[in-house]
Amino acid sequence: MSPLYFSLNSAFMLGLMGLALNRYHLLSALLCLESMLLTLFIATAIWTLTLNSVSSSIFPMILLTFSACEASAGLAILVATSRSHGSDNLQNLNLLQC
Repeated sequence: MSPLYFSLNSAFMLGLMGLALNRYHLLSALLCLESMLLTLFIATAIWTLTLNSVSSSIFPMILLTFSACEASAGLAILVATSRSHGSDNLQNLNLLQC
């Protein structure tokens, strides 16, 4: 395994471990998701550069678009929960109540 693939794999796994283990604040979960998506963006950008194909060059842009949409939706949820519950602690949220 080359050092580039190892570093990309390590960055994705660190984001995944941060998402799985650090579930106290909603903002930290959103940052872990964003780091995972940026790692996938870099990996797909490098993949399209190694293929030298024009047809596969749209995949990183689509992934970056979905990443921006995920970030904006996550920040909207963060603002809504901080206004309704007073903080972004995930333990204070009860998903069974409306």
